[in-house]
Amino acid sequence: METIKSKQDFEKVFRGGKRLNHRLVRLTVMESEQEGRSRVAFVCAKRLGNAVCRNRCKRVLRAAAQRVGFPLDGYEVILFSTPATRAASSTEVAAALAKLVERI
Repeated sequence: METIKSKQDFEKVFRGGKRLNHRLVRLTVMESEQEGRSRVAFVCAKRLGNAVCRNRCKRVLRAAAQRVGFPLDGYEVILFSTPATRAASSTEVAAALAKLVERI
């Protein structure tokens, strides 16, 4: 799974992408400029808790993304955790991601 690492690439997806929301996860998606390139980023804001909490949220997002089949072919995706992500299991988040993927 290739990740979005540079600040420029992250901001490009964040500004130009389509936003989809669910109670457990927020998603920003944009078609990749390079054919066949698929990348994903996992984000957890500091306001959600300490480092332990944020790392757990990102682990849950990663596990859910793998269950759903991320990264999506030809798309760059940013996954944001929400306050509800802290108490959710990866199975619940995967179900939420599946619903959001249907809407893309």
